[in-house]
Amino acid sequence: MSSFIVEGGRRLNGILTPLGAKNEALEVICATLLTPEKVTITNIPDIADIRNLVSLLEDLGVKVTTIDHHTITFQADDIDLDYLSSYEFKVKMKSLRGSVMVAGPLLARFGTAVLSRPGGDRIGRRRLDTHFLGWQKLGAEFEYHSESKTYSLHAKMGLRGAYILLDEASVTGTANIIMASVLAKGETTIYNAACEPYVQQLCKMLVRMGAKIEGIGSNLLRINGVEYLSGTEHSLLPDMIEVGSFIGMAAMTRSDITLKNVGMIDLGIIPDAFKRLGVNVECIGDDIHVRQDEIYEIENFMDGSIMTFSDAPWPGLSPDLLSIFLVVATQAKGSVLIHQKMFESRLFFVDKLIEMGAGIILCDPHRAAVIGAGRFNFLRATNMVSPDIRAGIAMLIAAMSAKGTSVIQNIGQIDRGYQRIDERLNALGANIIRTDD
Repeated sequence: MSSFIVEGGRRLNGILTPLGAKNEALEVICATLLTPEKVTITNIPDIADIRNLVSLLEDLGVKVTTIDHHTITFQADDIDLDYLSSYEFKVKMKSLRGSVMVAGPLLARFGTAVLSRPGGDRIGRRRLDTHFLGWQKLGAEFEYHSESKTYSLHAKMGLRGAYILLDEASVTGTANIIMASVLAKGETTIYNAACEPYVQQLCKMLVRMGAKIEGIGSNLLRINGVEYLSGTEHSLLPDMIEVGSFIGMAAMTRSDITLKNVGMIDLGIIPDAFKRLGVNVECIGDDIHVRQDEIYEIENFMDGSIMTFSDAPWPGLSPDLLSIFLVVATQAKGSVLIHQKMFESRLFFVDKLIEMGAGIILCDPHRAAVIGAGRFNFLRATNMVSPDIRAGIAMLIAAMSAKGTSVIQNIGQIDRGYQRIDERLNALGANIIRTDD
């Protein structure tokens, strides 16, 4: 298990460029299974989750050609469907949450798929009902095998278009049903669809491949199935969660940082939400400048009540950023309520922040009240274990702002979502040492 040794209290200065979006990459890489032709994807981050997914596709028979560190060509012209029943396939699926999106394309193109309970962050219940209900509407049947804990899916007569009202605006569920629908016969209507920029990107890529999709960017999609999809080229958006992480990091460490090429139009309310937290965020074209400030003050609502940040479907605030907002609020002036509606285990890492001296009351699994110290009570260094990607980066931000030297274990969780984060931050003045225990 690898660890970070982090010297706190160092201010950073310089330029950071966010890498390609992890969540978009997982969707569009799976979509390459929909065609036997070549699909080239650029701006791919070199992170553990992506490497694991690419390895899974290679084992399925996809020809993978690495053009450079961030560009890969995929060609799924000789898929080994027998591999789906292998023990190795089930093990790899369990190591990666994004592997669930392999099922939709396989079901659409080959009429069969196997799904085991996917891995990923342990942040509470992450049900797959939305995926299965959508596939059933399209005519698929599934069977659960208790011994192997897997589902086998079949569409012997092929998938057919249907009206689908999603029970929740699930991002991966929407993506999976879209990928299943583009080759289905007839028209599919998906209502209450997730409309995050990454889902929009998936749809735009599929349209370039020959899919017929209307309503991109809304929660009502209409898809007319086609018989064949061709190859294409696709470039990933900058990762909005990485952008938000760096804004929070700059505020906590009292640093002067410019974020270049952030994809401003696709950030939604993220910059304004940080401004309400008191962070000095200046948007200049497609760049963001976070100015060095000693104290930032949390706004109240117009009626004087305490500010609340909660997650919501796009264009609301992403649940992946609430851990960042929480840790940044500990050193702000004022109070805020963090309401994590979606996942019931994502706030449990606050115990370590409390140990570091943060003024936090964990009200219940979904809500935490933060009483900001306004720099009058700096965090103290401690030893921590990263439980998931977003808690891990929040812990790293806390350690970088604390007095003393902290140790963060299980940093493989951070590596799943942030490429060479230690090297990139050290180049701006941080002192983060990676060790192998």
